[in-house]
Amino acid sequence: MLSALFAPFIKQGPAAVMFHLIAERILAPRRLEALFGATAERQRTRELLFSTCVDVLGLVVAGRSKSVRAAYLRRRAKTAVGVRALYDKLAGIETCVSERFVERTATQLAELVDALGASRSPLLAGYEVRIVDGNYLAGTQHRPLPLRGRREATLPGLAVAVYDPERRLVRDVLLATDGHLNERTLLPRLLERIVSGQCWIADRNFATHDFLAGIVARGAAFVIRQHGQTHGTPLGTAKPCGRIAAGELSERGLRIDTASGPLELRQVTLTLAAPNRAADREVRILTNLPAEISAAQVAELYHARWKIETAFMHLATALKSEVDTLAYPQAALFGFAIGLVLHNILRTLEAALRAAHPRLTAERLFSLYYLGEEIAEVSRGMLIAIPPQHWRAAADLDDEAWRKQLLDVARTVEVKRYFTEPRKKKKSSAKPVLPLAPKARGGHVATQRILDQPKKRKR
Repeated sequence: MLSALFAPFIKQGPAAVMFHLIAERILAPRRLEALFGATAERQRTRELLFSTCVDVLGLVVAGRSKSVRAAYLRRRAKTAVGVRALYDKLAGIETCVSERFVERTATQLAELVDALGASRSPLLAGYEVRIVDGNYLAGTQHRPLPLRGRREATLPGLAVAVYDPERRLVRDVLLATDGHLNERTLLPRLLERIVSGQCWIADRNFATHDFLAGIVARGAAFVIRQHGQTHGTPLGTAKPCGRIAAGELSERGLRIDTASGPLELRQVTLTLAAPNRAADREVRILTNLPAEISAAQVAELYHARWKIETAFMHLATALKSEVDTLAYPQAALFGFAIGLVLHNILRTLEAALRAAHPRLTAERLFSLYYLGEEIAEVSRGMLIAIPPQHWRAAADLDDEAWRKQLLDVARTVEVKRYFTEPRKKKKSSAKPVLPLAPKARGGHVATQRILDQPKKRKR
């Protein structure tokens, strides 16, 4: 169904063709403008479209341009405004728009993964598993006038991401422009995203009494590590539950008091065979899953937390999701949101490859770095050689024809080009594990707090 112009690129860089087929459909300008119009509260579209901002900043996040200015010069004919106006537009994009951008595109991509039949086996039968974790964006350059002359790192904000391990997509994100906020301040908003039939996995910072009670009230389950401030009354003595690779397991009941009344939970304790990097000897996990789910299963579910850490790693290596020249918080968070969307498109590309090559085992992992490298290398020449109307024609097919088109390209791919190399087993070290040194405080400031300070008048 694709025109003959695509043939040499399908032969030499099929991953780049697949990436742009997906991106052209999911990031179609008409969809993005409709999303912006329905979500933005203060910003309005005048000369510079929201879809153009996504296009320009996407070049930087994808590694195809070194800076926002370089991307602007490549898209100058489309922007119709000066570079200063572009920076002002990026600095004013509201976090609600960035959040909706991630959530809406992730929903569309999840539907595509399901239609391809490429979703993975569920981590927990009968539940939609969600993994949640926070990520503080790294310090940026001190470009705004109030930041100049400061020696501390300036932090543009916080993101709390919600990961779907079955489809390997970041399904949602909560953003805050204050880089000093604790993740717990976003928990009331996170509760609004929780629905019945889900199981949420998180680290101990999410183990507040009200959050746990809120999950139960919504008919959902959780597997969350117990925080030192999450106090409760033990119900009986701990019973041994066998051993796993990480150590010995035991379990007992725990009753905690919440604003909505007492809550009886299961407390699964993992006594580690060797202390972890934080010198912890025990890991206590709280859950409201039924007793049919064994303590070993609970421990393995909690261990699945690393999947979202892997997603954050890919955002830092395969993509440039934290653009250090975007010092204004809303612009930096918008760049991070674009990184999440591009990560999801790469994961959907991987799902299409698995659907087209059913003999691949689930253990065979694709490298997003290799995929991203080929896409960045091939895309510039390909987008010059193939006019936009051909991409639009490919994107405007009905759902079934479009999926067939994508799978036809995927079947031509030599998939072993994108495999990761299996990690070699590390040699055991005789050295004792030392606890991490406490992090020094005062080495950074929240950008938004500085920008909100009243300006001093010149005398």
